[in-house]
Amino acid sequence: MAADSILRSAAIPMPLTGVLETCVYATDLAAAERFYTDALGLSVVGRAANRHVFFRCGEGVFLVFNPDVTAVEATAVGGVGVLHGARGPGHVAFRVRDDEIPTWRERLRARGVAIEAEVAWPEGARSIYFRDPAGNSVELASPRIWGIAEGAMDGAGS
Repeated sequence: MAADSILRSAAIPMPLTGVLETCVYATDLAAAERFYTDALGLSVVGRAANRHVFFRCGEGVFLVFNPDVTAVEATAVGGVGVLHGARGPGHVAFRVRDDEIPTWRERLRARGVAIEAEVAWPEGARSIYFRDPAGNSVELASPRIWGIAEGAMDGAGS
């Protein structure tokens, strides 16, 4: 069967409605937990010593895995082994309203978090970049940087 025929026959049955979970990797989970609870105010919803810590973020979940464990030791989920693992710093952007950026900037500075960059995007929105203790790039950004109305955020708090 030709590639174009395969693509046509593989129509997506329903649109994706959002990102349910996203993750970064860190070997020091205690430091990651302190950072994401203190600096960003996220609530822990699950943890396994030396393996992972999970946080509630709006209607989704933010995951931090220790790749030294999760890349080599599968976890059984419903009888199926699941591995998670990546190396090197990743990136995550958390959604905030544009008018909240100054307050977030001050909160981070008060907690000793260095702001690496503050960007004024062509669409008129702003975002700020900083690093978590594992070196992951963390961004707080208005959804307007992607052409998404801030009003679409109702109910999306942490």
